[in-house]
Amino acid sequence: MPYILISTQIRLETGPTMVGDEYSDLSIMNYLGARKTTMLGNNFSEYHVDEPPRLVLDKLDKMGFRVVSMTGVGQTLVWCLHKETSDAL
Repeated sequence: MPYILISTQIRLETGPTMVGDEYSDLSIMNYLGARKTTMLGNNFSEYHVDEPPRLVLDKLDKMGFRVVSMTGVGQTLVWCLHKETSDAL
């Protein structure tokens, strides 16, 4: 799974940070210390950590992920990260 999206609300730059969905790599979610949550009314789950995005980005950098892009969408900040795999063509 070479791509990861993380996000946070602009007013919550100190956390929590959304780090994955219900299909995310469990080993990465465990490394980040993420907890799986389902908001009332949603039919999907998300993984969150209490840490700010900067600390999450530092941890993912140590795993070999690199930021590909970052944007603001309304009141949300989103980062897209990619990790090169050895079997990439």
